[in-house]
Amino acid sequence: MPKLRPVSVSVYVHFPYCLKKCPYCDFNSYGTAREDVPQRAYTDAVLRELELRLPPLSGRSLRSIFFGGGTPSLWEPSEIGRVVRAISSAFARRDGEPLEVTVECNPTSIDARTAAALREAGVSRASIGVQSLDDERLRWLGRLHDARGALEALREVQRELPRVSADLMFGLPGQRQEAFLADLERVLETGVRHVSAYALTIEPNTQFGLLHAKGRLPIATDDAYADTFLAIEARLGEAGLDHYEVSNYAAPGEESTHNLHYWRGGAYVGVGAGAVGCVEAGEPRHVRRWRSEPLPERYIETSGTAAVESWSETLDPATRVREALMLGLRTREGVSRSRVREATGLDVSAGREAAIERRLARGELTLEGDVLSVPRARWLQLDAIVAALF
Repeated sequence: MPKLRPVSVSVYVHFPYCLKKCPYCDFNSYGTAREDVPQRAYTDAVLRELELRLPPLSGRSLRSIFFGGGTPSLWEPSEIGRVVRAISSAFARRDGEPLEVTVECNPTSIDARTAAALREAGVSRASIGVQSLDDERLRWLGRLHDARGALEALREVQRELPRVSADLMFGLPGQRQEAFLADLERVLETGVRHVSAYALTIEPNTQFGLLHAKGRLPIATDDAYADTFLAIEARLGEAGLDHYEVSNYAAPGEESTHNLHYWRGGAYVGVGAGAVGCVEAGEPRHVRRWRSEPLPERYIETSGTAAVESWSETLDPATRVREALMLGLRTREGVSRSRVREATGLDVSAGREAAIERRLARGELTLEGDVLSVPRARWLQLDAIVAALF
C-alpha cells in the first residue's frame, strides 16, 4: 500500500522564555529577565533543528506558522523574521493563499512599535494574553500587566497587524458571571474579531495545583462554569463571532488556520525547546510524534542532532482515529469520516457502532452526510460524549 502524504504542513515554534512563570501555567516556560534571553543563540538553535526536520517533508505546502511559549513577544522581531524566512523558504506555498503567521504576546511586551516590527518580519496575526480586566484578579493570576495595559495593547496591535485575537479566562474563584461579561464587553469594544475564552484549569505541576491539592484553592462550581459558558456564547454570537471550537470564537474568515489544521489532524512540525511535532512515520498510515529537549540550555547544545529529542512515539491507525474524534468533535465542523478514512484506512464507526447509535438517538451526536459532530447545545457534555466513544 502506498504511503499517504498530506498536501500541507504547519510549523509550531516554541519560545520558552517569559518574564515570570504564571501560577496556573504548565507549559514549558522559564522566568528570565529580558536582557538574559539568548536571542541569537536560541534562533540559531531553532534553525538547526529545522534543518534536521526537513528531509522527510520535501514537496509539502506550508499552511501556517505559530510562535507559542513562554512569551514569544520577548523574542526580537528580527530574530523571529529569520525563523519565518527559513520556514517559508523550506516549503512550497499554495497559489494565492496568504500565509498565517501567529505570535503569542503578553501586553507587557507588545506595543505599536513592536507590532510594526513583527509585521515587517512576516507576522500577520497576534494572540494577546489579556486573561482579565480586573487588576486584582490579574495580580492573583500572576500577570504583570494591568487592565489599562491590556486594552492599550489590543488597540495598538490592531493598528499594525491585520488579525488580532484576545485570550480571556473565566471560572476564577469568586468570579461573577456579570464581571466576566463586563470584561468581554470592553475587549469587544477594541474591535477584535477573534476571542479565546478558557476556563481556569488546575494542573497538578503548577503553583495553583499544589495549593488546590492542599485544599487552599477553591474552584468554580460546575453550574457556575456552565452558566458563564452559555452566556459567553450568547454575547459573542450577538457580536458576530461564531463559536467554532469549544473555547474559540471568530468572525467569518477570522478563524485560526493553524489551530484548525491541528483539529483536522494535519501534519505539523515542532521546533524549539519542548516543542511537539507529528508527521508520518515509516509505516503506511502511521505517524511519529516527538518532543524536543525542554531545557533551553540543553536544547541549544543539542539542537541539530538526534539528541535534541526528549522522547518520541509512533501512533498506529487506531490511535489516530481516537485522536481524530477527540480533536474534531471539539469543533463546529466535526469529524469528516472520509478524511479520517483516507488518513488511517479505518472507519470512524468501526468497533463503536452501538455507542454512536445511542448518542445519535439521544441527540448528543449528529451525522450529516459524511460528518459526525456534537451539537453546540451539547458541548457542555463533550468530555463524557467523547469518552463514551472510546
